[in-house]
This record gives sequence, C-alpha cells and structure tokens, in this order.
Amino acid sequence: MDEFHRDLLFLLNDVARLLRVEADKRARLHGMTRAQWAILIRLERQPGISQKELSEILEVEPITVARLIDRLEARGMAERRPDPRDRRIWRLHLLGPAYAVLHEIDEQRADMTRIVTAGIAEDSIENMTEALMRMKSILTQDSHGSRRGAELAGASVREAV
Repeated sequence: MDEFHRDLLFLLNDVARLLRVEADKRARLHGMTRAQWAILIRLERQPGISQKELSEILEVEPITVARLIDRLEARGMAERRPDPRDRRIWRLHLLGPAYAVLHEIDEQRADMTRIVTAGIAEDSIENMTEALMRMKSILTQDSHGSRRGAELAGASVREAV
C-alpha cells in the first residue's frame, strides 16, 4: 500500500485536485468561481488576448469562456473590445474593479502556498519547482511534437491522394 501512496503520478494528480478544491472554496467565499479567477489572472498577464486563445489556454470550449466573460462583464471586471484588424475577433481586457479582486486572489494564492509548503525547506521547494517546470516543458514539447507529427502525417496522406 505504501508504494501506491508514493506513486509520483498519483501524488501529482491528488495534490492538483486538492488545490483545485481549496481554490473553489475560496473563490465561492468571494461570490466567484475558480474559472473566473483563472480568467482574471490570464487577462492581467495577457491583456488583449482573444476569447479563442483564452479557451485554448484554459482547455475549455469557446462558449464556456464566452459565458464566463459575460459574467465578468456584468460585474464590471472585464470587457470585450473588437480587434482592429478582424471584426470577428473580440479582445479581452480588465476593468478597474477586477484589480481589487486580483489583489484578493494574490493573497489567497500566497496563503495556499504557505499552507502546502509549511515545513518544507526552501531549497526543497526550489528543487520541486524546477522539477515541475521541467516536467511541464517535456509534456508541452511532447504534445506539440505529437500534434506536428499528426499534422505532417495528415499532410502526407492528403498529398498522396
């Protein structure tokens, strides 16, 4: 049984799930959802991102992002602006009231980080962060490589036909 509890992939999944549950609770206490928080954070880091780009990053359907943006617009936290070069594209931007919420999100994230890293040495946290970044990089490269491989295979099939 100890082997199961020390399995890296299960541990990564369990910790991520528990963090999502905790973030959901904290967001609900502020009358929001974790998904809305994620959108606010992304818009702060990438102002002017399109709804389509945001849906790809968050790995949700574009209609899901559209509905979340509708709710944030209703609260005066975000707005859609037309893309100056393509009228079909909406660019997303934060509005003033979002910044107070982002400050609260930062405090909640810092508190969650303090909780999950309590009793862990700073160098261990740094090593863990570096290892996770490396894992993410490898998986990201693999997923892009797999897509490129599939696209090339598809192109070869089209050319052969």
